[in-house]
Amino acid sequence: MEKPSSRRWSSGVVEAGGHEEKLPLRGGLETKRVLHAHAHPHAAEQQEAGRGRHRRNCVRAALVLCLLTLPAVVLLLQRWRASSSPEWLFDVDLPTEDDDDQDIKDGVFDDLSPSAQIEYDRLLGGLLIEGFDERSCRSRYQFARYHKSERIPSPYLIERLRRQEALQKKCGPGTKSYRSAAEQIRSGQSIDNTTDCNYVFLIIHAGLGNRMLEITSAFLYSLLTDRILLVDRYKEIADIFCEPFPGTSWLIPSDFPLSYDEFTLGSPESYGSMLQNNVISGNRYRSLAGAKPPYVYLHLDGNYGFHDKLFYCEDDQQFLKGVPWLIIRTDMYFVPSLFLIPSYQEELSKLFPEKDTVFHHLGRYLFHPTNDIWYSVTKYYRTYLAKADKIVGIQIRIYEKKGILQRNGPFPHILEQILSCSQNEKLLPEIGGTDKAETAAGNNRTIAVLATSLSSWYSDEIRKRYSEHQTVDGTTVKVYQPSHEEYQKSRNRKHNMKALAEIYLLSMSDELITSGFSTFGYAAQGLAGLTPWIMYRSVNHVVPDPVCGRAMSIEPCFHQAPFYDCKAKRDTDLGKVVPYVKHCEDVSWGLKIVNRTRL
Repeated sequence: MEKPSSRRWSSGVVEAGGHEEKLPLRGGLETKRVLHAHAHPHAAEQQEAGRGRHRRNCVRAALVLCLLTLPAVVLLLQRWRASSSPEWLFDVDLPTEDDDDQDIKDGVFDDLSPSAQIEYDRLLGGLLIEGFDERSCRSRYQFARYHKSERIPSPYLIERLRRQEALQKKCGPGTKSYRSAAEQIRSGQSIDNTTDCNYVFLIIHAGLGNRMLEITSAFLYSLLTDRILLVDRYKEIADIFCEPFPGTSWLIPSDFPLSYDEFTLGSPESYGSMLQNNVISGNRYRSLAGAKPPYVYLHLDGNYGFHDKLFYCEDDQQFLKGVPWLIIRTDMYFVPSLFLIPSYQEELSKLFPEKDTVFHHLGRYLFHPTNDIWYSVTKYYRTYLAKADKIVGIQIRIYEKKGILQRNGPFPHILEQILSCSQNEKLLPEIGGTDKAETAAGNNRTIAVLATSLSSWYSDEIRKRYSEHQTVDGTTVKVYQPSHEEYQKSRNRKHNMKALAEIYLLSMSDELITSGFSTFGYAAQGLAGLTPWIMYRSVNHVVPDPVCGRAMSIEPCFHQAPFYDCKAKRDTDLGKVVPYVKHCEDVSWGLKIVNRTRL
């Protein structure tokens, strides 16, 4: 049925010449009315006015009904999405359904092996708050069922997180403050006063482990500078992580006015370029000829230059305070250098009395895997790992090369390094004779090895050795590997989902061996709160001596830390300035946080 023409709606009920008019009725039916154009000259106007009031009342009623029912519709939609069948991510066959994973599907309290109805702190010592929809993000409150941490967040950190949540909600996407701040960028006008809402926008571009480290770094910087953290919406963040802040989103809106993908080293908008080109002047106290710009781009990637690194100096931080938008591009964990900026040291000491817990607390606060990932994590854990007496995680990252291309092996010397480290440090039992009947009396102990690698060869060989030979103490060793992608595919959605699932599985280990220089391993050890054994990088296909060593702390390493003393205006060894910032075990020029009080 055709919609009545606008001319009929606007001219009342009388056709030209006083002929009959068809009026639409509720339900789409029509009726005929015959009206005389000149009888009762005001009747038509009165009837039209009455119908107009009726239509307006109907519209108001419909709007009220929509507003009343919209929250319920949204909630139903969220629950429908949350209750849809989760996706199994791993290469192994999906285990048979049983009753011990009901918490993944319908919120029923689970029978978590080995102790049923285990008590756990679902709010992680106050890091999290109640009120999120549990069905739409099951990992948020279930994480604690699979992790035990002796590291307690400080009351001050909890207080600051609540304050940050309020700020994110007040100034986040969709608010008047955000629209005003975005319009400021769009207009290009300089800033001559401060606002209540200033922003850090993080451009994301690296692999998954790096992403977790850079987001944590940017969030800590936001806490220190009272800024709102927003992240790049186009890098699958919403596919792998739930929203961390209540009542708002951390994803930059799609209509953000800048083409930020074009920003790179040497961009004229970058802070380093502005210093180098004397747009910002002053040797000690930074200043501009006019008002401050609405935004500054901070290039903090591994290839950054000298002027970019001045971001970590006190004077430069004072200048940046008044810039509404700081747009950061980084692929690193730059937290250690924040601990060297004098104006932040007191606040950081209050936030983290145990200084080596930055990633442990902030990572568990920020990162909550989406339901498909969490389903695969918990299902795999319950099926293959939960019944073992001990879980040993082995994270294998290969940096060897064949020809000009990097390959994942097989490299026999890497296999020997893994076995030597795990057996020398008593993480796995030594292998004895070949007679499987010679089992140590009464030893029914089982160790589950969770291996993660792009190649399956290493776990296959470890499994083969322990299946063909008896251990000296009779312990049974079973080896599992969830996936083997062969190559890193950091732009592939499913690859990143598998990678995050494996990071969380590694974080459920009792003992952990990681590969030096790997951000994947850093993320796992930080979430777990485990001090790992680090396998050192080999040179020229030779097993290093020693093969591995115990890490100084659970913190990640800042691979490309600056070595410039901002106060002395010269290069210096920043690993010897304060007792709690030291050089990394696996990257001699890098910096990491340790929990020490003496140099």
